[in-house]
Amino acid sequence: MLSRTLLIASCIFTGHLACLQADTPAQAAQKAHDEIWKRFVDEHNLVLDYTDLDGKIIRPTAEDCKELKPSALSWGVPNEDGPMFNGLYLDALCTRWKLTRDEAIRAKARRLIDGLLLVSTIGKTPGFIARGIATDGKSTYPMGSNDQTTPWLYGIWRYITDGLATPEEKTQLTAAFVEQITILDQTGWKMPTDGPPSKYRGDFAKPTWEGVPRLLFVMKAMHQLTGDESWQQRYLAAANEKVGKGERPRIDFCREGMVFDPGQGPRHSWTGSEGVICLRALWEMEKDPALHAIYAEGLLHSAELSAQSLPLIEKFDVHGTERFSIDWRVMNAAWKPQLSEQDAVDVAKAGLRLQGQDSPRLHIEKNYLREPCFAAWVVTLCPDRDYVQSQRSAIEKVITHYQFDKAHLSQFFPVESAWWRLQEMEAK
Repeated sequence: MLSRTLLIASCIFTGHLACLQADTPAQAAQKAHDEIWKRFVDEHNLVLDYTDLDGKIIRPTAEDCKELKPSALSWGVPNEDGPMFNGLYLDALCTRWKLTRDEAIRAKARRLIDGLLLVSTIGKTPGFIARGIATDGKSTYPMGSNDQTTPWLYGIWRYITDGLATPEEKTQLTAAFVEQITILDQTGWKMPTDGPPSKYRGDFAKPTWEGVPRLLFVMKAMHQLTGDESWQQRYLAAANEKVGKGERPRIDFCREGMVFDPGQGPRHSWTGSEGVICLRALWEMEKDPALHAIYAEGLLHSAELSAQSLPLIEKFDVHGTERFSIDWRVMNAAWKPQLSEQDAVDVAKAGLRLQGQDSPRLHIEKNYLREPCFAAWVVTLCPDRDYVQSQRSAIEKVITHYQFDKAHLSQFFPVESAWWRLQEMEAK
């Protein structure tokens, strides 16, 4: 930690010992909030993946989208995850608004909702959720995913459920939610793309952690939002249906909780969090004591798994000087024609390897900023107060560890969610 030593020496030499004073968790959470809204929310009200420290990006063009460069999945471009990050970040803003009734926060939440509505209408295929928008303001890459659609649904559900929506907004957003679920129901719970190389990308019907909590969440939410009793019956039937090679009821997957994506490394809370938010929503909606307890158990197991990532902050040097490049077009060197979903995945992964070689700071932030920040949030989604309190010190260390104005990735935003979830727990 030579850089830390030099900083201390500099402060002592100049007499500015105050410069070493750490932020409180509340101050750090506010700094994270301010930095997100300074640099990472674009003109379409979508949260960007990354920027340089001045907020600059290289936005894909309509031609890039048409030619599927760097890939049909757009992995690695700065606006790759708009609906995913909007929907997840709404958890922070909605929780904060519930506690403070700050209308400025509600207005920001509404901007994120506007971004979600935009990406659900910019394509030509019903049910398609676009990842981001090109320089022409209307073009997009053809492939979304269940990781884009799930937060889209959760963000809208959270905005309605937490009381931010006006009566008119509630009517509008409920209709949008119902329309989306109606389409997915018709596709067998597969996410439509907006054209080749594949018709679908992602599936809520998978008999795995990736699918089960999402499917049960949308069915239960449909019952809550519409009052249609048929959705409650479908939800219960799906929860008890035996699926997969082991012929296990879906509810068992919920009891076990989060499982990290295979092949994505030992710690992967950021995509795993999508199942956790569905469990949290199910726990909030469920009135049956037995099912309520199962969801609580799954949330506890998920928190215990993510808590293992909290110490990773020690591997992140906030003063690191490794190169970070916003020029994602280095990935085009791996481009090939893509005639199937697997082709797109292969090209995208090859491109990401090139991007990582060109931008070593990128992987440092992914592994040691993104992972601990998402992990902190996952822990606070657990309703077991005693367990969350046992991890509070570690969570607050995550919240206060980073200098957000020096981060290139936006994926520190979950520390704001974690902080306000802690405040909600205290308020109760």
